[in-house]
Amino acid sequence: MKSMAKTILGVDIGYDSLKLALVNGRQVRKTAVVPMPNNLIREGRIVSSETMGELIRRTMKENGIRCGQAAVALANETVFIRSVTMPLMTIDQLNYNLPFEFRDYITDEMKDYLFDYAVVSISEKNADGEGEGEADNSGPVMELMAVAAPKSLIEETREALHRAGLNLVKAAPTVCAYQALIRAIGGAEGETPQEYCILDLGFQAIRMYMFRGDRHMVTRVLELGMNSLDQVIAEAYSVDVHLAHTYLLNNYEDCQRKDYCMNAYGTITVELMRALNFYRFSNPDSHLEDIWICGGGACIKPLQQSIAETLDLHIHTAGELLPNGITLENDYELLQAIGITMD
Repeated sequence: MKSMAKTILGVDIGYDSLKLALVNGRQVRKTAVVPMPNNLIREGRIVSSETMGELIRRTMKENGIRCGQAAVALANETVFIRSVTMPLMTIDQLNYNLPFEFRDYITDEMKDYLFDYAVVSISEKNADGEGEGEADNSGPVMELMAVAAPKSLIEETREALHRAGLNLVKAAPTVCAYQALIRAIGGAEGETPQEYCILDLGFQAIRMYMFRGDRHMVTRVLELGMNSLDQVIAEAYSVDVHLAHTYLLNNYEDCQRKDYCMNAYGTITVELMRALNFYRFSNPDSHLEDIWICGGGACIKPLQQSIAETLDLHIHTAGELLPNGITLENDYELLQAIGITMD
């Protein structure tokens, strides 16, 4: 990854909204959250770089944000992420071998992808030649978080930023943004690494990011997002889903506490419980006790209450993941934009 500028604009391009965070070191200077035009994002990809660039440029101008360099959080569904273990090797050797780790996942031409990695750990093998990972060679092994991203994705992102007067200096998956925030808040030296479940209540899907310390374990995706609430509200009021979404965010006529929404919350929390139980079954040594809630759905208090009553976890606000005691009114929407700026 390229070194970060001292002041950088974090950009999170979501289905429902665009989030910007101007960050200097670990100080958040300015933020902005604006609605995303309909159908400008499809399957995590920008449909029109020109329109997106104009949206970013206008949002920066209206919020007094001045910056020349940007870091972008890439949507999970647009990239491939793998945890791999390999023998200790040089950077050139890594660059040559890394694409082979994705041969069972990428059906397109490998030349159409960019590959990058972050070193998670380097460890020695045991005397019998067996280590923590999958590598067969004797000697040290390194655990990597490897990423493959389509070149076209990076180019369309770069083009949109260029139209906004920004230079793309970093593009990384969402999980890297959360990982950076966990590293930034850190823990006291000598303590057992804490387990984190970051629950992103997104518009089209809900994602549970599981970490042990700053080590990403797994991401569970529920194909059930806040748009499911728009649907039930639209049916109740006989309006289109776009107006229903406004009703939801503004709690029109206390719709967030109506039976149809409460039933929808129940469906969501049951699916969350299933995902949590599967994680615990797959990781019997897990002692997960805490969950941090973020994303657009985090502002829906009855949904938070339903989650708290159903999951046997301590509920935390998104702001508790921000370093240096940062307090922001809409912190639950800005975690990715802030975290992606951090090394």
